[in-house]
Amino acid sequence: MSAVLEVSGLEKHFDGLHVIDDLSFTVGEEALGIVGPNGAGKTTMLNLVAGELRPDRGSVRFDGREITRLSAHRRARAGIGRTAQIPRPFDGLTVYENVLAGAMFASGSGRRARARLAVAALARTEMLEAANVRAGSLRLLDRKRLEIARALATRPRVLLLDEIAGGLTEPEIERLVELIRAIRGEGVVIVWIEHVLHALLAVADRLIAMDRGRALVAGDPQDVMTSDAVRSIYLGEAAP
Repeated sequence: MSAVLEVSGLEKHFDGLHVIDDLSFTVGEEALGIVGPNGAGKTTMLNLVAGELRPDRGSVRFDGREITRLSAHRRARAGIGRTAQIPRPFDGLTVYENVLAGAMFASGSGRRARARLAVAALARTEMLEAANVRAGSLRLLDRKRLEIARALATRPRVLLLDEIAGGLTEPEIERLVELIRAIRGEGVVIVWIEHVLHALLAVADRLIAMDRGRALVAGDPQDVMTSDAVRSIYLGEAAP
């Protein structure tokens, strides 16, 4: 499996605390799930991959290219899309205008191409009928779908999802899982942090368990979830 994304020896400190500690992993043509308790460093890791934070040490490579020092907007243009854990649309703009803003980061796209990308992303996420609705009036599921649509409008090669299923009802989770499966089926690489484990396990080809900024175990999702390391961290004990 050739690597699309390579994280090597990443470290990030805040006030002397190791939030990310010598973290290394690769992502191929797959849906990779990331699990771990609160405070494990998962969202910080996504921020480092997306370029919203700079590492103190280590590197990030994307399609063989060194991107460790690239800004977030240049990574988005290169093909790394990101959703936020808490949806943060431009509340005063319409759904379409929000997604059009995302399309501005798509590489090599002019005005008409950006409009087409925005419409396609809305159609893909079943949000086209809400195109003229103010984003601030959306219910939670639609705010999350808007997050995905805005990321899709950048034409991502890799889509980073941060607890996208959190706070949803079971029927809403099922709809979201179906959407993410379809996106993966279209060739987009998925890296998904999630506490709603049954949703993650319905999509992930491979799983990494994190704790204290490190990758403890990686592999087949069922093997990872039944491993001693994962049992230990979810019981609140020290990992072996």
